[in-house]
Amino acid sequence: MQVNDQSAGSGHPAPGAPAAGTARKAPRIILGILALLLIVLFAGLGTWQVYRLQWKLDLIARVNARVHAAPVAPPPSARWEGITADSDEYRRVQVAGTYLYEYTTPVQALTEQGSGYWLLTPLCTADGHVILVNRGFIPAEPGARTRYAPRKSEGYPCATNAGGAVQLVGLLRISEKGGAFTRSNDAAANRWYSRDVARIAAARGLPSSLTAPFFIDAAAGQNPPGSPDQPQGGLTVVGFHNSHLVYALTWYALALMVAGAWWYTTRGAGSRSGKTGNDDDDH
Repeated sequence: MQVNDQSAGSGHPAPGAPAAGTARKAPRIILGILALLLIVLFAGLGTWQVYRLQWKLDLIARVNARVHAAPVAPPPSARWEGITADSDEYRRVQVAGTYLYEYTTPVQALTEQGSGYWLLTPLCTADGHVILVNRGFIPAEPGARTRYAPRKSEGYPCATNAGGAVQLVGLLRISEKGGAFTRSNDAAANRWYSRDVARIAAARGLPSSLTAPFFIDAAAGQNPPGSPDQPQGGLTVVGFHNSHLVYALTWYALALMVAGAWWYTTRGAGSRSGKTGNDDDDH
């Protein structure tokens, strides 16, 4: 019996077998989908950075306006819970009161003047509240920190400090909780690395209900004559890191690079497919 197997010698695929063209197209389809996802992702990240850029420029403009505005009174206690960095930080304020020098807290600092300490001193205001004031910077000389013992009040300290009222102008600052690279405060050892208002107030025995949740960076020349150490004020650095435009351009460039690579790969695959098809037609 003679069996004619036409499929074996005809060059055509057997029924049910996948076409060679379909097999060649599958990797290109997968590559195209991946390229599209990356393009959308990179373009989306670039657009998000553009929005962040607009937010940062608006924040810088608002802060510059606050810093150069005429000083106003600090926020009253009724507003304390609603104070935020966006709405109030770096606002120029003016306040009068009496310093409690014996409860000064030295906080480690690094400034243009070198390493040293900020001196945060409670100020009793005329309305009976307490505001921590960063009177300024002192260098890290021997005994600079130990001059301020970790003294704690046993009662309301403003009740017996009615005299010696001072007036000062400064910038309102938000309490510092510390970040990933900030060492932890040690109240017992009187070692402070961030200006954490709540923890400093608790360590000094200041009543939480009467102590403002912010502190004030005093401007230069605000220390009364004869005050301890005469720290250097006015060293607040008002600046914001703004690289959002660079980030946006980087993400957009990556999206273009992926699109270009995908187009080049697809074009090359198409050219090779065309040459293969022409060669087959010649036989």
